[in-house]
Amino acid sequence: MDLKIAGKKALMAGGSAGMGRATAERLAEAGVELYISARREERLLNAAKEITEKYGNTVTPIVADSSTEEGRATLFSACPDPDILAITIKPPDPNGDFLTVTPEMWRESIETALLGPIEIMRHYIPSMKEKGWGRILNIATFSAKNPMIWRLMSGPARSALVNYTASVSREIAQFGVNINNILPGMFATEGSEETAVHYAKAFGLEMDNDVIAEHFNAHNKIPAGFAAIADDMAPMAALLCSPLARYIVGQNIVIDGGQHHSLF
Repeated sequence: MDLKIAGKKALMAGGSAGMGRATAERLAEAGVELYISARREERLLNAAKEITEKYGNTVTPIVADSSTEEGRATLFSACPDPDILAITIKPPDPNGDFLTVTPEMWRESIETALLGPIEIMRHYIPSMKEKGWGRILNIATFSAKNPMIWRLMSGPARSALVNYTASVSREIAQFGVNINNILPGMFATEGSEETAVHYAKAFGLEMDNDVIAEHFNAHNKIPAGFAAIADDMAPMAALLCSPLARYIVGQNIVIDGGQHHSLF
């Protein structure tokens, strides 16, 4: 399918691995001029090199932590006027007992998962409005609408992000600028092993893969029967970044293998 975005300028914030990397590849495949950012320099440079070799695009890596003002300033300087903006972040570590969650932990979650994306969008929306076209996509989490006690540090901040984007998207759609969110469920990505370690610590489990898997599966019964890979989400992400999605405004698309039990 021709997404009709060849030659557009796309910024994938958080594009060195996992779902961000998979989305960056689908955008590159569609022919965009690609910018990808991440905190880990070596992994970022490798991703940019591999995407360039695979698709032949111009890929500009930007080493930046978009949850900080300094990181966002670096991002804005390196890519001042993208046509397409996609944002994902490293999720907070799983928490165990909710009573151990401190105000400092909440502040970190809000800075990273809410204020960071909002400030990036707020910066780029004016130039998109001026051009009369733009696509913004947040790759968030299905715990934004499916409360999970062990994802407490992730879900509430993303619920606020969903609320924000639903409101703002309806103000700017008239200018040809659309904001949508993808809410992924359980995915097997590069960060899964790190998550498993923190999950085990949060629940006081042995560092045994079978024990962790059994406990994890008890919390996350997936009707599809498996945890997805990043490219199970990326084609939808790329579609939402294209003119083909011109009538999709302010939506939250859950991709979770049927785990979320809701009609809407």
